Parts: sequence; structure tokens; C-alpha cells
Amino acid sequence: MLEEQKRAGFRPVTPAIVEELKSIVGEQHILFDDQEKLKEYSHDEVAEEMYHGLPEVVVKPNSTQEIAAIMKLANRELIPVTPQGAKSGLSGGGVPIMGGILMSFERMNRILEIDRTNMMAIAEPGIITNDFSAAVEKEGLFFAGYPMSLLTCYLGGNVANNAGGGKAVKYGVTSRYILGLEVVLPSGEIAFYGGKRVKDVTGYNMVQLMVGSEGTLGIFTKIVVKLIPLPKAKTDMMVLFKDLDLAIAIVPKIMTEVGVTPTGIEFMDRLTLETSCKHLGESLEQYKNAGAFLIIEVDGNDAEQVLNDSLDIGDYCMQNGAIDAFVAQTPSDQEKIWKLRRNAAEAFKAISPRQTLEDIVVPMSEIPRVLPVLEGLSIKYDVFIPCYGHAGDGNLHVTVVKNPDHSEEQWLEILPKILTDLYSEINKIGGTISGEHGIGNKRKQFLTLVLGDSEIESMKSIKRALDPNNILNPGKIFDL
Repeated sequence: MLEEQKRAGFRPVTPAIVEELKSIVGEQHILFDDQEKLKEYSHDEVAEEMYHGLPEVVVKPNSTQEIAAIMKLANRELIPVTPQGAKSGLSGGGVPIMGGILMSFERMNRILEIDRTNMMAIAEPGIITNDFSAAVEKEGLFFAGYPMSLLTCYLGGNVANNAGGGKAVKYGVTSRYILGLEVVLPSGEIAFYGGKRVKDVTGYNMVQLMVGSEGTLGIFTKIVVKLIPLPKAKTDMMVLFKDLDLAIAIVPKIMTEVGVTPTGIEFMDRLTLETSCKHLGESLEQYKNAGAFLIIEVDGNDAEQVLNDSLDIGDYCMQNGAIDAFVAQTPSDQEKIWKLRRNAAEAFKAISPRQTLEDIVVPMSEIPRVLPVLEGLSIKYDVFIPCYGHAGDGNLHVTVVKNPDHSEEQWLEILPKILTDLYSEINKIGGTISGEHGIGNKRKQFLTLVLGDSEIESMKSIKRALDPNNILNPGKIFDL
């Protein structure tokens, strides 16, 4: 790491720098010279150690002013700074691969305002998304842009990656709900973009530039979130199909033929279903003839209408190849359905901890063309490639699972080849390499497979303009 720092022109964190950091945030909010504690901040959910990085020091600021002071110090001394949230990311985006200063937001976890009149909230980046959602729901409001991992992730991480989730079909992803950001720029200057305004075309849309920038352009300190009225009714239904092709093919038709936009449509193939059931100790009896299933959620303000919409969807599916369809209206039945989907990733980790969770995205109508690609790669490289994800928005969580019979050396050799083949094929059908997890340092080597030189160079130009010393989260998305 020290050699990489030198090549990039960075300087190490010295005891004198640590003393300055202590003067900014307080000695009790600094971790330094303790390898075990520092190691806790060296990774996210990406398992491969090649994507990990040990920070030289961890700082835990508690205000915008403290963050600004840290960035001014880092700029002066040419020390890299990596912002980090809950470490629940899947791209290595919050990993300090250049060492330097790791900035953790665990102390900045407050909701500063819930404005019912304007249906807005202002929160700090370190609040757990589930806690934020629960707080606004008490006011009869709803944050619709949250991801599937809302129980652990931070709101700031959701914004940094423009996270999406199971409700994106109807409600869209995080960016739709972020109207303002207080940002500490790499120079240490403080800027406030946007605000509690639904319309705002005053200059460049800096809010949306920052959303999804993976902590490379600025550090969010206050987030203005647009809220909507909390839906009063919801149903979840499970629809079984004999094979995945049938299940996927019907997804766009639900909206175009039935005329109902579900809140979300999730799918799981047979391998994922079996693995998740086994992991949870659930019986497969009721799914014995199913090769795949869809989870379809419908919500709204009229309970009778929501139920009728669900029944219409179920009837349409049954008339077009479904084996069975049932509506879960009680919380316990709904939880039974969703826990199979939520625990899919953990279930495969129990079989083989060596896997890579990808989140390719294609136009919804092209999902059926992805399935033969996955089958071919599975055979070619002798690995398991289960597939599940957000069928309603084309975002597929393709999981390449190491064959237990393969050595670690074989796995590390074939994994880049598998991903190169996968991303190349996805690009041919109008897709790209990430729908919600981000590029980070895990996928940056594949960026040229889906973006041309002009696209990448324009992004680099923005990065250079805002961060001329390249100290903020360096080595993510692309290299400078």
C-alpha cells in the first residue's frame, strides 16, 4: 500500500497528522496504531481480500465543520480520504485502498427535521435507513427509494450509490427523492446544493451529479429527502411457474396487459429457491413443481382496490402459464414470502463463501436473453450461477458461486474471465454492469467494456475539476 501511495503522490499519516486530527474531532474519536481495530474498517461485503485496504487512521467526525477541517488538512498534506458508511456495500466503494484517513459517519446519525407540511426530511448521512424510514412513517410519510438492505445500510451510502430496491418499479430509486445536499468538497469548502424545492433549474443540477458519485466528488453532511404519503394498504403475492423463462417473459405484460403497475416484482430461479428454503429450514413441498417464482407487491390507499389489482394480476398469470398464485395479506404470510428472497445471498454463502454478487441491469424486455448467457457461462466455467433480483426493473442479481471442487487459484483465475464474458454479452443487449451496487474498486477494470473513451474521460474531467489533488476516495470508479 505504501508503494501505491507513493506512485499516486500521496503522503503517509504521521503522528503529527494524528495529533491534528485529534484536535479536530477529539482523541476518543480517533483510531490509530491498533491493527485489529483498524482492520474492521478495511472492507465491505466484498469477500475477496484483493479489494480490501487497511486505513492508517480512522476518524469519526460529528459535524460539517469537523469534516471540512479534516479535508483541508488532507489537501494540505496530500493524504487520501475515504468516506465510509455501514460497510454493507458490494463494490468496495468505501474501502481505503490507498490507506490514509478513513472517515466514518457512525456519529452523524441524526434526523434534523421532519417537515410534514412540505413532505421533506433532513438527515445526516450516518443514520440507518430503516431507522429513518421508521421515523417518517410515524408521521404518516414514506421514503420510497430505500434498498433491500435497509436494516443495515446508512442513508449516506444509499445516496452515494444511488441505491435501488424492490419498490423501484413503481417508485424509482434513491435519486428521485434527494432534492438537496450539504456537501463538503475535496478542498474543504462547504456547499449546499438544491433544497426543499420540487422544481429548481438554477444552474447545473449538482444534486444529481453528487448522487451516485460514490464518495469521489464530495462528502454529504446533510441530505434533504422528499417523502410521499404512506400507502394505507399492501398485498404481496407469490406466483409459481414451471420455468424461469415463463416467469420472466410475463413481467412486462403484467403492466402492459393488466394495466397495473406493481410496487415491485422480484424473482428467484429454482436453484435460488431450493438453496434459500434449505438455509431457512423451510419445506419445498408447496414449490415442488416450480422452476421459478415471482413475488409481486401491490400497494395503494384503497385496500379493496389493492386486493382487486392483485387478483387481476394473479388471474392473468394463471391464464398465461403460471402453476399457482396466492395472495399473502397478513404480515406473517408476507414475511414468509419475503424472507426467502432476502436470505438468498446468505444461503449461497453457506454453500460456498467464495462468490461474487453482481447486479447487471438490462432493459426489462431483454431479461429473457440474459438467461441463456448465464447457462452458457455456468457450463463453460463449471460454476454455479443462480439468478434472482428485481425483475420489474431489469436489475438482476447474478451470483457467480465458486464450485467447491475448484481450488482458490482456479477461482481467482476464472472469475475475471467470467465477468468479462458476462459484461460483454450484457452490453450487447443494451445493459450495463451495475444497477445499484456501484463500481467502486471491484468493477472499475470492466468499465471500458460498457463505456467509451469519451464517456469515461468526461467523468474524469469532472473529478479533476472538483478534486485536483485526487485525495477523495481515490482509485474508485476509474484510476487517474
